[in-house]
Amino acid sequence: MLINIHAAKCIGIDAVPVTVEIDVTSGIGIHLVGLADAAVKESLLRTITALQSMGFRIPGKKIVINLAPADMHKKGSGYDVPIALGIIASSGQMDLPLLGDYMIMGELSLDGNVREVPGALPIVELSARTGLKGCILPVESAMEAVEYESVEVFGVDNLGDVLRILSGVDQCGDLRVSSRFRETGNVGHEVSDTENDVFAPMDFSEIVGQEGAKRGVEIACAGGHNVMMIGSPGSGKSSLAKAMAGILPPMTLEESVQTSKIYSVAGKGNPLGGLMKTRPFRSPHYSASVAALIGGGSENILPGEISLAHNGILMIDEFCEAPKKVLEVLRAPMEDRKVTISRLKSKVEFPADFMLVAAANPCPCGFYGEGDRCTCTPSRRMAYLSKLSGPIMDRIDIQLWMHPVESRQLVERCPSESSAVVAERVLKAREIQRKRFAGDGIFCNAAMNNRLIERYCPLDKECRELLEAIIDRMGLSARACTRIIKLARTIADLAGSPDIRPEHLSEAAGYRFLDRQNIF
Repeated sequence: MLINIHAAKCIGIDAVPVTVEIDVTSGIGIHLVGLADAAVKESLLRTITALQSMGFRIPGKKIVINLAPADMHKKGSGYDVPIALGIIASSGQMDLPLLGDYMIMGELSLDGNVREVPGALPIVELSARTGLKGCILPVESAMEAVEYESVEVFGVDNLGDVLRILSGVDQCGDLRVSSRFRETGNVGHEVSDTENDVFAPMDFSEIVGQEGAKRGVEIACAGGHNVMMIGSPGSGKSSLAKAMAGILPPMTLEESVQTSKIYSVAGKGNPLGGLMKTRPFRSPHYSASVAALIGGGSENILPGEISLAHNGILMIDEFCEAPKKVLEVLRAPMEDRKVTISRLKSKVEFPADFMLVAAANPCPCGFYGEGDRCTCTPSRRMAYLSKLSGPIMDRIDIQLWMHPVESRQLVERCPSESSAVVAERVLKAREIQRKRFAGDGIFCNAAMNNRLIERYCPLDKECRELLEAIIDRMGLSARACTRIIKLARTIADLAGSPDIRPEHLSEAAGYRFLDRQNIF
């Protein structure tokens, strides 16, 4: 008897359908075909042991298991449950009339319990697109999709729960993730510090001085712009970068779904339920490898740090200490806002729309520009900053030079604005951009292309003359010019101005001091 069961495979942040076909006929042996990897092949022994522990028999016939389409590699342990259900149904040990109505994934333990699998959100989206009634997933995975209402999503603890749903005996309302979510009392997913890979965000009021730098990072957060902070040790670069997490606005529903899908595919989804609500803040060490940053793998390609920072912040401290090869791989994702990872047998694309926040010392000793404290020669300084290549700096909109705070400010500790006050201004600017770009597929000014710049950033005669003078004086590239315009648009949004004014362009150009000749 031939049985077909709906399953799925994740490619990037999308899922594609996989059909688990099982046929029990006369003969001997269990045969698994369909380009399965080692984890899938090992599932046979797990599945047989689990079925026997639950009182089911393994038919003494030939069992053929095909994972279709046969020309696509299958990986992972998520096909355990579909294979077990196929053996039960095809051998006639139990009638499962609803078997074809649901997409089913899950890993089996030897006692019949079901363990979580990655990629729950793309799988639920696929089941909705293909017109299935719903999904049956391990409860930890299913909780990620609690906010999806277009299809039924069941969270199961063991194979018995799956059989109870598919037998159609009752409605199994207690196994729906919406019911389980209400029982836990959770109200959505706030990303923890561990997941965000950063300490708890500092408050702007805790950072003494650095008002000019605070203005720069406020503009960056308001428009999603990249930031480079250069300064001596102890000037507050890392503290200010971490404080940015506290002024970022909440994600929109579309942003939340995109980011949550990336974390789901990476196996970092929220077991407590709901989509991610806070923007990610990733802070990898500067010694991270290329694969760790952009993602990779051989058969199972996973997203890297730049994709995990999608719609959030990627902070790299000690930027100039990182290998130049690692820094240069950021160039294309910073421009395209996506990354394509190609391997011999597969090619995967992940979103990578992140804000780069880089911090670096001005020289090896760290004290260039602070009186006579620097002990480095000009050649050493130039060699140190040579990792800040022209293409990288072209893509960084805001460049800040941070000097140590004066002793008087440290002692007096004059009060400054709190993160809540700054976040309110950032949110207002983001709301303006959200309405502006409705239907354009982007969320902030930094993501504008040339077509959108022409539409939303018109310059009057005075602004055009000023911009021409700035380009000639600083020797800017075409990319740097467009980034100044986008930055000026954000400054105008913060000021509540519908048009870009000369003062907005002047301030935007002032944040590109590294483009000037002979700054050292």
